[in-house]
Amino acid sequence: MNIQRFTAPTSREALAKARLAFGDGTLILSNRPTATGVEVVATAEDTLAALDHSESFSNRSKDQAALRKTSTPGNTETSNLVEDDATKLTMSTLSFQDYVRERMLRRRHEAISGQTEPALKEEAAPIIRRMPESARVAPIQFEPRVQPKVAPVRPTPVMAPALAPAMSQGIVDELHAMKALIEDRFNTLTWLGQARQHPIQSNLMLKLIRAGYSPTLARTILERMPEEMGAPESVRWVMDVLERNLKTDAAARPLQEEGGTYALVGATGVGKTTTAAKLAGLCVRAHGPSSVGLITLDTYRVGAHEQLRSYGRMLGVVAHLAHDRAALQDLLNLLGNKKMILIDTTGLAPSDPRKRDMLDVLNLPGVNRLLVLNAGGHGDTLDDVVSSFKSNGVQQAVLSKIDEAAKLGPALDAAIRHQLVLRGVTMGQKVPEDWESADAAKLIRQSMRSPGKSAFDPTSADLGFFFTESTPSYSGRLDA
Repeated sequence: MNIQRFTAPTSREALAKARLAFGDGTLILSNRPTATGVEVVATAEDTLAALDHSESFSNRSKDQAALRKTSTPGNTETSNLVEDDATKLTMSTLSFQDYVRERMLRRRHEAISGQTEPALKEEAAPIIRRMPESARVAPIQFEPRVQPKVAPVRPTPVMAPALAPAMSQGIVDELHAMKALIEDRFNTLTWLGQARQHPIQSNLMLKLIRAGYSPTLARTILERMPEEMGAPESVRWVMDVLERNLKTDAAARPLQEEGGTYALVGATGVGKTTTAAKLAGLCVRAHGPSSVGLITLDTYRVGAHEQLRSYGRMLGVVAHLAHDRAALQDLLNLLGNKKMILIDTTGLAPSDPRKRDMLDVLNLPGVNRLLVLNAGGHGDTLDDVVSSFKSNGVQQAVLSKIDEAAKLGPALDAAIRHQLVLRGVTMGQKVPEDWESADAAKLIRQSMRSPGKSAFDPTSADLGFFFTESTPSYSGRLDA
């Protein structure tokens, strides 16, 4: 049996010598400190396997039969002979082989089940006690001075292939974008296929798009529509969904009754000055001329101050001009006892750099923003205006010039998607007659009326065109 001793100043060097001699299948039988360093007793697993095959099975059977025969009760003389033979022969090759085999099996079991070395020593203790002193191997040392003590026998690890170099973040972003694009295209094709199979859904989609509603909102609503509905019921269901999601002040007091300080903001030419005059006229009609204060910040447009002054003279109200934030603060303190204070601002495009300065001037305690939207504006333009002038909290808005709008769908669509609260609608130039409270049911019905034939109306064959481009799903809350 090929068992060798290796000595070295450290256990690491002794283990290295053993592995150099026996390779990866090295089995460490013992290690102990010596005067010159560390001594390691080792052998190879292949040696044990060869030894196992070299032993004659018949000889082993004879030995076992003899042991069973001599171990019968009452045969004291034979038992003594066996003990004498065991003492003389110390440990036979077979018994040592059995011991090593059992130890190897326990080591493999320890590697699988996580069994600790102390438990292994306890299991092996009865076997070691049965062995003569001269045949016992030295116990395994666990002191922290000698490391590593025992190298567990494990299968040769399979080397993992080298990892590919990390991809750049730009490539990862492009892959994610491509994945999202493919998923969106498949979802769109699936939805279009279902819409073509349901004529009612397809006709409602055309009706909503012809009314000016965005494909995003129309698809979001129709995806939630029950399939068992007929044509009349489905139209009423869609209109009910639109009505529930269009927020108005129907449950609150009108603006002229509620009072407060309001700054009318919006793009150029949407009717802010006329809207301010109409609100002032409603408040004067209900509470008298002394209940209203008028302020203008429009120092850019020619005649803007004179226009507001003209409306003020008609109502018996003085219109004031504020050039900056300090002047506006002084005027608000002066008019603090008024029921309603209306601030007319300069009309600015969403991309105008002066817009930020104007909004900073209005950033005062108690000043509420009232966004004025042109009801006849294009959907993309309305989206840009709402996003540009949006404030924290609830965004209040007024729809102006609804009498000039060929389609109310784009304005109502923007109000629904951006969760605006409509405080009123205006039409015409009469002050204050051309003002109405915001009625969701009336506005939805008006938007869904079939307009005259237009060159911009899509056909059923054009549905694919509207949904070919990526239209992100509506992320807001929709009460369906």
